[in-house]
Amino acid sequence: MKATETWPASPADYSSSSGDDIGGVGIFGSSEGEKIKAKAGDHAVTGDADSAKQGELQRQLSGRHLNFIAIGGTVGTGFFLGTGTALVKAGPAGCLISYIFVGSILWSVMVCLGEMATYIPTAGAFSTYATRFVDASLGFAVGWLYWFGWAVTYALSLVAAGLIIQYWNEDINIGIIIAVFWVVFTLANYLPVGVYGEFEMWLSSLKVITIAGFIVFAICIAGGAGQEGVLGFTYWRDPGAFNEYLVPGGVGKFVALWAVMIQASVAYQGAELVGVGAGEARDPRKTVPQAIRVTYWGIMGLFVVTMLLITMVVPSDDPGLLSDSSNASASPLVIAARRAGVRALPDIINAVLLTAVLSAANSNVYSGSRVLVALAEEGQAPALFKKTNRFGIPVYAVAGTAAFGLLGFLNLSSDGGRVFNWLLNITGVAGLTTWASTCLSHLYFMRALKAQGIARSELPYVSRFQPYTAIYGLVLNVLITLTQGFTVFIDWDVGNFFAAYISLILFVVLWAGHKIWYRQPRVDPAKADLARGRYDLNEERSAADGGV
Repeated sequence: MKATETWPASPADYSSSSGDDIGGVGIFGSSEGEKIKAKAGDHAVTGDADSAKQGELQRQLSGRHLNFIAIGGTVGTGFFLGTGTALVKAGPAGCLISYIFVGSILWSVMVCLGEMATYIPTAGAFSTYATRFVDASLGFAVGWLYWFGWAVTYALSLVAAGLIIQYWNEDINIGIIIAVFWVVFTLANYLPVGVYGEFEMWLSSLKVITIAGFIVFAICIAGGAGQEGVLGFTYWRDPGAFNEYLVPGGVGKFVALWAVMIQASVAYQGAELVGVGAGEARDPRKTVPQAIRVTYWGIMGLFVVTMLLITMVVPSDDPGLLSDSSNASASPLVIAARRAGVRALPDIINAVLLTAVLSAANSNVYSGSRVLVALAEEGQAPALFKKTNRFGIPVYAVAGTAAFGLLGFLNLSSDGGRVFNWLLNITGVAGLTTWASTCLSHLYFMRALKAQGIARSELPYVSRFQPYTAIYGLVLNVLITLTQGFTVFIDWDVGNFFAAYISLILFVVLWAGHKIWYRQPRVDPAKADLARGRYDLNEERSAADGGV
């Protein structure tokens, strides 16, 4: 071990330490700068037994649990419904190119996350890494914006569930549906994390099975099994491979490509939840790298293959794609079945869509609560939120996150609906800022390793093409974040401008407010905390103590 990787004198030092030990002054704790001098990253992640005794998160999630938690958070209404609007905007070729390109950005984020999350596996990884390696103000802004994004998305998922159920019975009161599912999924997040992981795995499995079934179905339709005969790439020729959006000509085609790229980046968000679950993963040195690879290629494969087949069986000018419906009737999967003459599929797809939304709601509360735990451990949220029960469930963090699901009731009135839509605009950019900060944190992580004499070859997981991969992800994520509301400049409207950029404004306010109040400098690479939370340090300590 390096000289900085010392151990506490006794187990009491673990339980008595707070999470605000690093990077300067914590908002809800005492001076982090003073504590780090006394205990410079002395805290290793403990195993299940220690966690149970100390009231910490417990490592009960397997690799397959991490995979399906990420899939549950990613594959939702944005996938089943959003692909239709993307096809209308950019056309088949433009749509496919956008999703593949954004998939490459996601790859850069995932491999950067993989190196850090296997070395220091911690719940709510993104804000923790930004605080430890870059700047406490950045970690504060990223963490709170990301938490808020998942908390509000929980409300969105509950509202979407109500709208989907109304497909069968329009007389059902959405408020009742919101209340019932709010209780169900809030309670589900109080289950022991291993049980929760199994629950989420089965919910997400239904989505994967549905997509796999559609892939087989679409291949048959494109090959001539439908009532329209052999399709192949017919719709790429007529109405065409690329569509114009907002402006005519080649510029309009580029605008369409970029607009869908922004939409695709929002659709992919949730894949990074593997990092959130790393703090509760069994043997993260092995399970997290595997989970990151399987999650990335699984989600990328599902998205790209499905998108390719949708462009082959549904033309971009189909009137059904222009529907603003929130149920299955607007899904390209249903439209493909209708065009092929299959009448029973809409009800099946609507049921799967409901499952997808409920699975996403389940992941929303889990991910949001773990980010809140991470903020509390860094002294950037009240210490109350890091307290757990004997099963390792952060009871107050779950309650605080789930409470935001009640915002779904705002959507029941017209005035409240406008407020709710503004809140939802924050969620999309919250994911993009998290992706960008992950790449930036990785660049500073590598600087810290070099400054402290630790070779990258010592990492449990080493990605290729660094630091260029991190730079690639950082630049493109920042560019997409800044331009995600570019359409308001083509057709200017003050209200639309603030609706599009309120999340960026909030991010700047959070960062600047923390920076002005605490005036903390950026983290010195030579003093960055590379020890606290190291899973392998606990293994070394157990070996030194004879396995006790």
